[in-house]
Amino acid sequence: MNIKSLLLGSAAALIAVSGARAADAVVVAEPEPAEYVKICDVYGAGYFYIPGTETCLRIGGYVRYDIGVGDVGSFDGAENIDHEDGDANDTYRKNARATFKTWTNQETELGTLKTYTETRFNFGNENRYATSTTTDPDGPAGPLPPVTTYFDNPAHNRGVSLNFAWIQLGGLRVGKDESAFNTFIGYAGNVIQDTLVPYGDFDTNVVQYYFDFGNGFSAVASLEEGAGTVGTIDSYVPHVVGGLKWTQGWGAVTGVVAYDSNYEEVAGKVRLDVNAMQNLTLFIMAGYGTDDNLTDDSYAIPANGRGFYKQWGGNWAVWGGGTYTINEKTAFNLQASYDEWENLGIAANVTYDIVPGLTITAEVDYVHAGQFNDADFSNWTNADDEDSIGGMLRFQRSF
Repeated sequence: MNIKSLLLGSAAALIAVSGARAADAVVVAEPEPAEYVKICDVYGAGYFYIPGTETCLRIGGYVRYDIGVGDVGSFDGAENIDHEDGDANDTYRKNARATFKTWTNQETELGTLKTYTETRFNFGNENRYATSTTTDPDGPAGPLPPVTTYFDNPAHNRGVSLNFAWIQLGGLRVGKDESAFNTFIGYAGNVIQDTLVPYGDFDTNVVQYYFDFGNGFSAVASLEEGAGTVGTIDSYVPHVVGGLKWTQGWGAVTGVVAYDSNYEEVAGKVRLDVNAMQNLTLFIMAGYGTDDNLTDDSYAIPANGRGFYKQWGGNWAVWGGGTYTINEKTAFNLQASYDEWENLGIAANVTYDIVPGLTITAEVDYVHAGQFNDADFSNWTNADDEDSIGGMLRFQRSF
């Protein structure tokens, strides 16, 4: 066999092998189709479908920075220990907050299934006094040098709070919410310090049902656990709240009533909201509550006149105010409040939308403690004077 024949035979063999391998070529698998997030606009802006489900999710929150000044120990200012001489000095009360919120909605055969959560993270100093005390103790070996103890007011991480975590199916809501005594009738104006005269406590676990009767009529029934030493229920009997509302184009009329199972007292509020003009809304709200047991010092846990619902001083209180929209960026808000113990609160602010989503608020607050020197805790704000003035500057980015 010569070289030429060998080369031709090798080439033919290579061609045959190549053809056989071509018949068995590796097939590359097609990529899985990408599942993009789909917009869910049924429930408003910001919702999207969780991939692979029919549940619509919205994520939001805000970042806030507060700067407060004013009468120490009231509702805006603070004190801290001077590092050089140990004296207590007036200072700013500052707080930075980051809030994370989630909403979910899904249609079911029993109605809309909803959830809402809100968690808050805070950093800043406390709204309180700073004090120093000096003692001159005598020890077994004779007198000891004076000892000075400082109770300062440093800025620090002030904990995480779960403000909302509820589930709602149709009209039934269960979980962590704010009391229907406040949410159903509405908060006392668009001011930062709206509780200079308080109108009810907030945090509680609830079992609620909302009714929509049509023609503007709605109602709520709520079983609540309460919170805090005075407010948390002490038996299997819950606090009970009921409310009725009539809403029309001109405004609304609302009433709520609450039974405090710990002290067996009843409190109620009625409210009128009026759309007075295109750029002016007004409200007035009055509250009345029984307090025989709330003022009874023989209780193992005395309430000092203020329960979970009737938190104002005395039997009655009134709140009023409104919002005037100056232009599309600027609004003026005012609230005044007064109770039977002669506590008076006035709060006014101007809000300005620097850009969409970023708002600055400048507020001035005044409180008169009607029974400042009495031991009935009528001085709800812990003001250090009978008449106190404070202010706050707030920056908030909402998303």
